[in-house]
Amino acid sequence: MALLDAALWGGKVNIGGWTEAEGGAYDVVEPATGATLGSVGSASREDVYRAAQLAAKAQPEWAAKKPEERAAVLRRAGQLWEEHAEEIQGWIVREAGSIPPKAQLETHTAANECYEAAALPSHPHGEVLTSDEDRWSFARRRPAGVVSVIAPFNFPLILSIRSVAPALALGNAVLLKPDPRTAVCGGVTLMRVFEEAGLPEGVLSLLPGGAETGTAVVEAPEVRVVSFTGSTAAGRRVGEAAARLLKRAHLELGGNNALIVLPGAEIPKAASAGAFGSFMHQGQICMTTGRHFVHDSVYDDYVAALSEKAENLPVGDPATSQVALGPIIDERQRDRIHGIVEASVAKGGRLAAGGTFEGLFYKPTVLADLDLENPAFADEIFGPVAPVTRFSSVEEVVELVNANEYGLSVGILGDVGTAMKIADRVHSGKVHINEQTVSDEANAPFGGVGASGTGSRFGGATANMEAFTEVQWLTMRPDIAIYPF
Repeated sequence: MALLDAALWGGKVNIGGWTEAEGGAYDVVEPATGATLGSVGSASREDVYRAAQLAAKAQPEWAAKKPEERAAVLRRAGQLWEEHAEEIQGWIVREAGSIPPKAQLETHTAANECYEAAALPSHPHGEVLTSDEDRWSFARRRPAGVVSVIAPFNFPLILSIRSVAPALALGNAVLLKPDPRTAVCGGVTLMRVFEEAGLPEGVLSLLPGGAETGTAVVEAPEVRVVSFTGSTAAGRRVGEAAARLLKRAHLELGGNNALIVLPGAEIPKAASAGAFGSFMHQGQICMTTGRHFVHDSVYDDYVAALSEKAENLPVGDPATSQVALGPIIDERQRDRIHGIVEASVAKGGRLAAGGTFEGLFYKPTVLADLDLENPAFADEIFGPVAPVTRFSSVEEVVELVNANEYGLSVGILGDVGTAMKIADRVHSGKVHINEQTVSDEANAPFGGVGASGTGSRFGGATANMEAFTEVQWLTMRPDIAIYPF
C-alpha cells in the first residue's frame, strides 16, 4: 500500500489513530488547476484538547525510552522519507505548487532533519557545576513535555519536520497543526512516516485547521512550548497568547531580506543569484530576496541582466510542464502581490520586467529606481518580485539594510573583505557572502531578529536543545545536610 493511500487518512485527523474530525472535512485543492486532490479533517477545539490530554499521558513513557530506541525511530523515519520520496514529491508539486526540484529538496531535507535529530538523544544533556557546598551540582536538560508545532504553506514539509523531529527525539510529544492549504504534504506525510517508523500512538497528533485550531494548540493547558513558523502578524498573536499563559513561543517569522551587490561584482553571476533569491518558489519564502541594493557603478547593468532573467523564466503548472515558477498559493495572495506592484509603480517605481499574471501564475517581476518608502521596498511581498535600488558607499548600504524592521537573511556579492566588514554591522540572523539569501541546512542555526522572530531556535543541537527542553538544577550530597533549625 502506498504511504499516502487516502483510504487511511482521507477527511480525518490523527489523535491516537485516524478518526473523523469534529470540525468536519474540507477539500485539498491544487492551486495550478483548481482540481480537488482529496480531503482532510478539520480539527475542532475539542479535538485539540483531546489530543493534548492524550499527548500528556503518552509523553512520559516516550521520554523514558532508552536513547537508542528514540534514535532508532528517527533513523527509520529518515529512511522512509527516502524510500517514499517520489510519492511525497508528487503531493508537494500539486498541493503546494512547487517545481519538482523544490519538492526534491523538501524530501531530502526531511530525511536529513530526522538523521540529525536521531543524534540528539545521545548528545550531552547537561553539565557539571562547581559548588561551594559539600555536594555535587548539575544542570540537566529535561523534555519540555507537550510541544505544539504550527507550520506554514510555503515549504510545508521542511517547516514542519524541522520542529517535529528534534522535539520528538528529545522526548516530547507533539501536536502538529499544518497550514490547511498544505495539510497533506505538511501534515499527513509526517503522520504516516512516523506511524510506519514505530512512534507510539499519542506521541504525535495531526490537527489541521484554521485560526480556531491554531488558537487551541497554543492554549491547551498541557502544551508548554509553541514552535511557530509563519507571518510576522500571526506570530505576534501567537507570541502574545503564549506569553499571557506563561508558555515559551519560538517564532520564525517573515523577512524583507537584502541582497547587496558590491562594485566589481560579476554581473551575470550576481543577476543569477538575485533571480534565484527573488523568484525561487514564486518568492513565497521567508528568506526570499526582497530588497536588491546595487552599487551605482553596476546598477544599470544589474537591472538589465536581472530583467532579462525575469523575462525568460517560464511560468506554468509544475505537474505537467518544465517550468521555473509554479502558481501563487491562492487568489488572495496573488491579489496582494499585484496590489503592491501597482502601488509601487504609482509611487514612482519603474516596472523593468513582469507585473502581469494569468490565473495564479504571476510573471517574475523587477521593479527599479525605488526609494525606501516605496511599498515594494518597505513591505514583505511574498511573491516573485525583485525590488532594486542603488547605493554609493558601505556606510550608506549598512544604514539602508538596517532601516527595515526585519532581520532574517542578508546576501553580499562581490569583494570578500568588504563583505566581511558589512557582515559585522548588519542586523540579521544569517549572512551569506557570495550567495543569495535563501539557504538552510539541518545542522545550522536558523532564525531572525526584530520582526523576523525570536532568534535561532531551529537547526543544530544547541538550538534544538534550547527550544525543546527545560533546564533542571540537580544537587546531591553523600548524607542528609545539617541545618540550623
